[in-house]
Amino acid sequence: MAGPRSRDYSITPEILLRAYSIGLFPMAESADDPEIFWVEPELRGIIPLDQFHVSKSLAKAIRHKPFDIRYDTAFDLVLEKCAEAAEDRPSTWINQTIKDLYGALHRMGHAHSVEAWDGDELVGGLYGVSLGSAFFGESMFARRTNASKICLVHLVERLKERGFTLLDTQFTTEHLKTFGAIDVPKDEYARLLETAVAGPDIAFV
Repeated sequence: MAGPRSRDYSITPEILLRAYSIGLFPMAESADDPEIFWVEPELRGIIPLDQFHVSKSLAKAIRHKPFDIRYDTAFDLVLEKCAEAAEDRPSTWINQTIKDLYGALHRMGHAHSVEAWDGDELVGGLYGVSLGSAFFGESMFARRTNASKICLVHLVERLKERGFTLLDTQFTTEHLKTFGAIDVPKDEYARLLETAVAGPDIAFV
């Protein structure tokens, strides 16, 4: 259950980073609503990096290397794909304000994408924000079987390699729980977050 919401019409990329550093993130009511509001869940979803789980079937699929995995080569396109309506997601919370803000964060080096390519076609991906040793996952999409799942696996591998300590998923879903996602109380999350953002920014790419 999300905590109190407050609207803000003058959010800058710098304010957005500050919000992440204290446990807030923005959402919109719908893609067509220009307004955004801050969310602070009472229970925060995270994936403990040392408890990340990959099923045998997914591991087998990964070994066949069905996609070319790239990082930060098409951030804006990933954002657009995440905002598109799909059969399993008829609407999203990603509006133009969010697109503009995260595009700015990407150009600042604080927002990143993991992309699954099939030839010249982007068929899956995810994006999120990095700050200190924390990575805040925002959204993902798939246009091929396992595409977003494989991107998540590569994201976790990269976070481990680079020394990240916190992978925030905002909320948990049954899908994310199969990878090891858990809910932590807001106070516990605040402690994890404070430690993660206290150090220098870790390079994602």
